[in-house]
Amino acid sequence: MHRQKYNQPIQILSDAMPEKIDPWSQDIKVKDYQKIREEFGIEDFGSMLSRISSPMLQMRRGIIFGHRDFGRVADAIRKKKKFVMLTGLMPSGKFHIGHKMVADEIIYLQEQGARTYVCVADIEAYNMRNQPLEQLRKTAIEEYLINYIALGLKPKNCDFYFQSQRSNDPERSNAYYRLIGMVSNRTTMNEMKAIYGELSPGKIVSVFTQVADILHPQLPEFEGACPVVVPVGVDQDPHIRLTRDIASRMKGNREFDFIPPSSFYHEFMPGLKGGKMSSSDPYSYIALTDGPKTVKEKIMKYAFSGGGNSIEEHRKHGGNPDVDVAYQMLYFMFEPDDRKIKKIRDEYSSGRMLTGELKQIAIEKINEFLEEHRKKREKARRLVPRFLKD
Repeated sequence: MHRQKYNQPIQILSDAMPEKIDPWSQDIKVKDYQKIREEFGIEDFGSMLSRISSPMLQMRRGIIFGHRDFGRVADAIRKKKKFVMLTGLMPSGKFHIGHKMVADEIIYLQEQGARTYVCVADIEAYNMRNQPLEQLRKTAIEEYLINYIALGLKPKNCDFYFQSQRSNDPERSNAYYRLIGMVSNRTTMNEMKAIYGELSPGKIVSVFTQVADILHPQLPEFEGACPVVVPVGVDQDPHIRLTRDIASRMKGNREFDFIPPSSFYHEFMPGLKGGKMSSSDPYSYIALTDGPKTVKEKIMKYAFSGGGNSIEEHRKHGGNPDVDVAYQMLYFMFEPDDRKIKKIRDEYSSGRMLTGELKQIAIEKINEFLEEHRKKREKARRLVPRFLKD
């Protein structure tokens, strides 16, 4: 039986859905996730829950809302057969709680038996963000890899790599870079423009590199043909759709026998101010290195409230947890107990719980997590070489 989903899609963004999703946009706006599923042919993830013996929190609460062909991954998990989880990270800015949600998905799939591929998109970051490769490498390790390890990522069956230097093994490295060039022969500029709109040379290189990132685990030099799942926000669906099309066009080729990759999609956790978390605005997010005082200041001062304009109004009409950022942070990850989160929602919606009280619960929960995470980060540093040995 599916668990009840206590929240609805976050209603804090523009009224009109964008006609196209731009995977490079810094300001993606989604108001109605059901509508976007229907528009882009994404399947409802709720139908998968009965096939997963221990769904993660984001799955059972409907935060992971859609998928493409996740059934073959669910079958691989159930039958304990080989499958791959691939994710990419853009090494820019601080690692914050929005990134933690993706890390939780990575680690969950690794625990379910996935061979885990983590791609540092340093070539894409170099082309799109114009930062030196050495700085991008440092950020990837200090801000991402160490936090991933502290959150539970294990080195066994984990391939952490950089686009700029795929592998120290020439055979594997050559296979990866050869694939980047060869996938370009399975699409046209008209198709690319239909998916992405206007394209620069840097974007074209990034697209073909990402297609190769998603497909290359199935090369014989790596895992061979097997299910691959990519957990992403819906803004990355254009890459998934193109990769699936290219994989289908290459299937049956004597050299390639790719299974079209699977994917699942999560809702965006709102930033503190109600919009998107932005690495350029430290008051839009909680970083995993923020101290207790900083967390308290950010939430009390900047966290968008769904409460009434006055105590009297709030007591009379109640608050709106669907737009309240403190509640959303608890719902997305910091209150795992379904009964407790329902009680908080009911108390706040009825007006019995005030905005300040809700924020205080979030502050305490987040600081409790961060205190333990800081200790794990220090231990994680010792494990970094085990992830970089290739």
